[in-house]
Amino acid sequence: MRTALRTTVRSTLVERHGRRQRRRRTAVALAAAGALALTLAGCGGDDGPEPIRNSPGEQAQSVRLPKLDGQQLQVVAVWTGPEQQAFTKVLKEFEKRTGAKVSYVPTQDAMLNYIGTKIAGGAPPDVAMLQQVGALQQAVERKWAKPAGAEVKAQLAKNYDKGWQDLGAVGGTQYGVYFKAANKSLIWYNTAVFENAGVSEPKNWKELLSTAETISASGVTPVSVGGADGWTLTDWFENVYLSQAGPQKYDQLAKHEIKWTDPSVKQALTTLAELFGKPNLIAGGADGALQTEFPASVTQTFTGGDQPKAAMVFEGDFVSINIAQTDAKIGTDAKVFPFPAVGAEAPVVTGGDVAVALTDKPAAQALLTFLASPDAAAIWAGEGGFVSPNKSLDVAAYPNDVQRDIAKALIAAGDDFRFDMSDQMPQSFGGTPGKGEWKALQDFLKNPKDIAGTQARLEADAAKAFKS
Repeated sequence: MRTALRTTVRSTLVERHGRRQRRRRTAVALAAAGALALTLAGCGGDDGPEPIRNSPGEQAQSVRLPKLDGQQLQVVAVWTGPEQQAFTKVLKEFEKRTGAKVSYVPTQDAMLNYIGTKIAGGAPPDVAMLQQVGALQQAVERKWAKPAGAEVKAQLAKNYDKGWQDLGAVGGTQYGVYFKAANKSLIWYNTAVFENAGVSEPKNWKELLSTAETISASGVTPVSVGGADGWTLTDWFENVYLSQAGPQKYDQLAKHEIKWTDPSVKQALTTLAELFGKPNLIAGGADGALQTEFPASVTQTFTGGDQPKAAMVFEGDFVSINIAQTDAKIGTDAKVFPFPAVGAEAPVVTGGDVAVALTDKPAAQALLTFLASPDAAAIWAGEGGFVSPNKSLDVAAYPNDVQRDIAKALIAAGDDFRFDMSDQMPQSFGGTPGKGEWKALQDFLKNPKDIAGTQARLEADAAKAFKS
């Protein structure tokens, strides 16, 4: 990447998107979302239907929902804390408009395992928010997921580019709605620490390591890693691998068309070891990182004034909702730059949560219809920690110009993106705590010298998961 970020990410996103359009299609730039208080507003496109008002004085609505008085609906997702609070506001608005009663169940279990247990007990949730493309495919294969209805598909056709629609489809049939997206290629930093150390935002991997060493010498540990949550480590690997090996290899590895013993994997792990293998660069060292959950990895970077436990933390746009739990202000105390280029191109890896109906209740389809509308997206956008692939969402929902610019870049990118690799794989390998890729990379963080052993474990687990 040729242009370093300074006070905003505008120039980087514009330059990166233009370059990717001229070269290979690789990835999409998504957004960081902050904590704007926003009243719900209709955000339909210029060519859409006239807004609907139920009565004088109510907010305009871009989607018509049926009356569902007395219907009970259960929704399951992984969101807790501030994310749960934000999503609950979305569900409350759905209740208000339809008369349905919605209960939300957060789970930290592997989602397919949870759903399978509930189905076996005769009480499946009505709607599930799945975090993996592979999990959606498996839910369809097991005949758990219900196809999206006509109203859902109409909202998707109006509000989503084809790439996001395709991610929610299996075998040509639409099942899911990508309600929440994520950019997993951002590094957030404590501006006071950077200023005190006299460093600026690095543009490539070599500069990142050099910057980290300088910050360490200034008296602050440079990098916070939430290693207790194995998914953060898969994101580290994927960013390095996409930039270094390129999109073709990335796609092949995601489908297990090449093995994890491939030289390209060795090269990526060797690169990661340049950071993970230096205890002075990781807050708490490897042992401390493996005991640090993701939310703490963020908050410890932005508490303690100019002497926090770490200077920077890698993760997606959703980091902003955790920063909001501190006194740091995004844009001043906390800033962000894209994951530095390891190879020729700086990487951008995306993720997302897809809503899927698991029962035939009309209320389940109605909720999917609502989630596919800009009305629902605007509610969480106003709460922060959220970015939407819904192109009809008014960017005024985002809290500042920096985040609006990134949201605009997402929509402008259309179908041009790469999705999180681990989320494309069978859940048993790419999305289960304490198993598969999560566990192998946690072991690697603890012992980054064991590259060959890590590759062998990854391949053995991947082969088993893809075979089953």
